[in-house]
Amino acid sequence: MSHSLASTSNSPLATPSSSAVRALSLEYKSLQEEPVEGFRVKLVNEDNLFEWEVAIFGPPDTLYQGGYFKAHMKFPPDYPYSPPSIRFLTKVWHPNVYENGDLCISILHPPVDDPQSGELPCERWNPTQNVRTILLSVISLLNEPNTYSPANVDASVMYRRWRDSQGKDNEYPNIIRKQALAANADAIKEGIVVPMTLEDYCIKPKRKENTEPTLDSNFFDDVFDLETEDDMPTDDDDDEEEDDDDDDADNADDSGKGETT
Repeated sequence: MSHSLASTSNSPLATPSSSAVRALSLEYKSLQEEPVEGFRVKLVNEDNLFEWEVAIFGPPDTLYQGGYFKAHMKFPPDYPYSPPSIRFLTKVWHPNVYENGDLCISILHPPVDDPQSGELPCERWNPTQNVRTILLSVISLLNEPNTYSPANVDASVMYRRWRDSQGKDNEYPNIIRKQALAANADAIKEGIVVPMTLEDYCIKPKRKENTEPTLDSNFFDDVFDLETEDDMPTDDDDDEEEDDDDDDADNADDSGKGETT
């Protein structure tokens, strides 16, 4: 598969770096071979590595169970030195999702000093992060919103009211469940099967086939037999040893006859 170097990122850099292309190629291949639980990724355009479509399955036993939420992930030309961005295409009512669908999460914020944000530098983006860690952070954020710096204030207030009421105020979960059911209907239209149980949700690791050549056990048995046969004395060897003993005895007798006392 060949991918164009053209980027749709809003970064001021026009041409993607070769390191970005290499990093994204490796990450995309890795996620196809070993997907993250609850996520599926594919390229929006097969010729562009810098824009991905992400499908997020709502985890079982959560408010988002059965949901099928789609999002776009865009990468900057200098990735992984700068973070990508994520925008939900599916309507999501959440304290950390803007009205236009943009996701607000610390791990996607550039590593700049911003005391007003209340975020620690270690919580922000750094080049050691990757798509896999981003996706895991997203699924965690869905279930545990950050209400200290909300992108959607109304959703944040509603979430805290539900949390503090210990489930008595159900306005927030009712909205989430309604959106999850609507998203599930979209999945059915697209022929997507949404995992509803933990067993289906959890991806079983693929067993890697052993491509190294193997030797038949009979081969080792045959080799052992041959080596054993080489080490064992043969009848001919016994006869030769007996002849040598007889010759030694005859020589001893002859030498005795020539001695005088």
